[in-house]
Amino acid sequence: MSAGVLFDAPGPATAARHRIYTIVSLIAVAGMVGYVIWRLYDTEQLTYEKWEPFLTPKYVRALLVEGLLKTLQMAATAVVLAVAVGGLLGVGKLSDHGWVRWPCWAFVEFFRAVPVLLLMIFSWFLIGIEWSGASYWGVVTALALYNGAVLAEVFRAGVLAVPKGQSEAAYAVGMRKSQVMNIVLLPQAVKIMLPAILSQCVVVLKDTALGYAILAPGLTEVGKRIFREFGNHVPTMIVIAFLYIIVNLILTWIATWVQKKFVGEKKVLEVSMTAGLDTGRAV
Repeated sequence: MSAGVLFDAPGPATAARHRIYTIVSLIAVAGMVGYVIWRLYDTEQLTYEKWEPFLTPKYVRALLVEGLLKTLQMAATAVVLAVAVGGLLGVGKLSDHGWVRWPCWAFVEFFRAVPVLLLMIFSWFLIGIEWSGASYWGVVTALALYNGAVLAEVFRAGVLAVPKGQSEAAYAVGMRKSQVMNIVLLPQAVKIMLPAILSQCVVVLKDTALGYAILAPGLTEVGKRIFREFGNHVPTMIVIAFLYIIVNLILTWIATWVQKKFVGEKKVLEVSMTAGLDTGRAV
């Protein structure tokens, strides 16, 4: 009944067109997949010699322990720091005091605008390239600053998405602004922000691949050592991409589960819409 209200059921001619479009799309996708496989075969990228490292325990262990584990470690460290930075800046942007609000606004706008790769290179040199851990912390610092600036807007939007009556009721019983923020608004906003925060974790994980440019450890660094030894650039990149996809699918599944468990679609939509606006309102 509700579907009929939203749109008319397609007639025979429309249904036939949809079937034709579906068949043509499937043929086009199958053709592209076939072309890719043929190109890989024609350039000898499917030979056993090029895929042998990924069947050898030593190299598989290097990919999983030195590569994937180090990548997850960098991403986890960056996420923790980004959430802390984002929370402070998000609350700061909601402050009634201009000397707090405007520096937070400038910080967020600056680091959201600077490309992550440039941040990594700058952080690497700032920390000191002669130190063995500089590349690792260069990646973590850059990801924490950039994603912290992005999450600041998520935090601000999450607080603004809480019904205004909640803060008004808190003020009516005599709470100070800090109490309203910490006791009333933030606990409710966290449930709204969780899916967006988890989605940003996917971005952090993918951006660790940029550490390749500053010799940072991780999947791309291990992959570089493998294809330099075997000359199998394409197979190595396919395997690394596959590992990234698997981990990102797990994170996406977690974000979807959290969204269904803790927050409704309406609130998620409100955060998504509000995050792109800079109203400058203070709670």
